[in-house]
Amino acid sequence: MKNTPIPFEVVSRHIKESKIRNIGKASIREIKRLINGIEKETGQKFVRMEMGVPGLKAVEVGVQAEIAALKSGVASIYPEIEGIPELKTEAARFAKFFLDVDIDPHHCIPTVGSMQGGFAAFLTLARLNKDKDTTLFIDPGFPVHRQQHIILGQKFDSFDIYDYRGDKLRDKLESFFAKGNIHSVLYSNPNNPSWVCFTDKELRIIGELATKYGVVIIEDLAYIAMDFRKDYSQPGVPPYQPTVAKYTDNYILLISSSKVFSYAGQRVGLMLVSDQLFDMQSEDLLRYYTTDILGRALVYGTVYALSAGVSHSAQHGLAAMLKASNEGTYNFVEVVKEYGHKAKIMKKLFTDNGFRIVYDMDEDDPIADGFYFTISYTGFTGEELIEELLYYGISAIALSITGSTRHEGVRACVSLVLRDQFPELEERLKRFYEQHPTG
Repeated sequence: MKNTPIPFEVVSRHIKESKIRNIGKASIREIKRLINGIEKETGQKFVRMEMGVPGLKAVEVGVQAEIAALKSGVASIYPEIEGIPELKTEAARFAKFFLDVDIDPHHCIPTVGSMQGGFAAFLTLARLNKDKDTTLFIDPGFPVHRQQHIILGQKFDSFDIYDYRGDKLRDKLESFFAKGNIHSVLYSNPNNPSWVCFTDKELRIIGELATKYGVVIIEDLAYIAMDFRKDYSQPGVPPYQPTVAKYTDNYILLISSSKVFSYAGQRVGLMLVSDQLFDMQSEDLLRYYTTDILGRALVYGTVYALSAGVSHSAQHGLAAMLKASNEGTYNFVEVVKEYGHKAKIMKKLFTDNGFRIVYDMDEDDPIADGFYFTISYTGFTGEELIEELLYYGISAIALSITGSTRHEGVRACVSLVLRDQFPELEERLKRFYEQHPTG
């Protein structure tokens, strides 16, 4: 169809000039660059759903705390590798108030975003036991975690959660763990890209099997408390964000400031290591580190080698935001509910025009409205749909690059879509529906 909202010839030429062999398999940053070029030439703004970046202003209490820290002179001082005391204290309080989990402040480690926390965990845990050399991804997931393994030369295996919800998860996980080669499991909860949220039953299954087989669970909580079906916003008051930490001591929690505090630009997150795991000893670590204690190897071996610590001022900013959340003077959940409100509207715009939601249920409950949702359209694979939507001024990424087996689907992120773009989105979707009848 050449009568498209964005000139067909322009989009086709930019795709060709990009030299991307398969647009549907392109990375998020490649898609972003391609669309930037099309927008610049045409002057027409895309409905940008490819980038999972915050669409709200950074939390002011963090900004002001960071400014004050810079003015006090911290820019000239190396931060301690293990983090500033204020941040460690508030991180432990945050874990208690919003997860109902007790963690020693000494075991709360700042990282350059939760991505670095994952990288450090993968690198270290692969050296914990010489007989365990593989990470298991519960997919779909963030594509860069796979890339981290590839550049590290580390092994990984995976399965899609779609067909293994509830009790089915136990047998599936055990089929991997019983092989004896899995050192850790990674998943995000809520999930990027599907917005699947694990139930307490599923987290109990994961935790029990992790303890049974000596596997470490890396739980990525980048979107902590953003399952808006329940109110997790009140510090120290149930319900709490569900976590595997309630069911095993073999865990590392990754906390991000990027989404819940819209602090993505400062690249500061947290790695919370269970007290038992932090103090675990293994002679196999001595092959790579000067210590046989996991926590010390992780912090003074891996994190030190990766970045020699985290931006001093950014730590002060995060500490202030956590403190405000812990004391109830800042309700971070209430602010980010805007993503859920937008998702509800956008999902209806898509489903009213022939699209369907791919990951649509959490066991027996309809999936929440949140930062992401997944869609498909009859007659297209996800990779084909990504390219076709470009002609309609709509961008997303294919689920196939996330480890999903639902190759008909794409991931849509709501954060950068402005409410005043909804009429334009609706018009473009109607045009797409008209030009691609499903019969």
